[in-house]
Amino acid sequence: MRYYEDIEPGTVTHSPRTYKVTREEVIDFASKYDPQPFHLDDDAAKNTFFGRLSASGWHTSAMMMRLMVETMQHGEPQAGLGSPGVEDLKWIKPVYPGDELRLEMEVLSKRRMKSRPDMGLTRSNNRVYNQDGDLVLSMIGYGLIRVKDPDAPIEN
Repeated sequence: MRYYEDIEPGTVTHSPRTYKVTREEVIDFASKYDPQPFHLDDDAAKNTFFGRLSASGWHTSAMMMRLMVETMQHGEPQAGLGSPGVEDLKWIKPVYPGDELRLEMEVLSKRRMKSRPDMGLTRSNNRVYNQDGDLVLSMIGYGLIRVKDPDAPIEN
């Protein structure tokens, strides 16, 4: 298990696999959560900025989350405790059916929680790329992670 003490700022981790976006999944997600025409219908999408059916940004975020969890659980699983939030979420380029997404996570900083010495807080830059290497999503994310030795002095 990887704990707070094992996380090093500057570390870059890549998803162990890519995520293939399907047309059916794009339409299904949009039907339930973001029913805009360019996420549901090929003809409606042709006359938009997207030019063709595209995934919702929220769907792209959900696919990123899947890759994040797989990445954190790959090899030696992380002692994650959830997240208090994100900042600076950007959908940079459209994601289309057929795209293959991959994740890159860079730890920017970490600190122990003074109010909860059994937890640490990490701040990471999360970037999603398509099969052509184009950045399609970026986000700064915060993660809570279990501390291996909660009785150790807090040095922030």
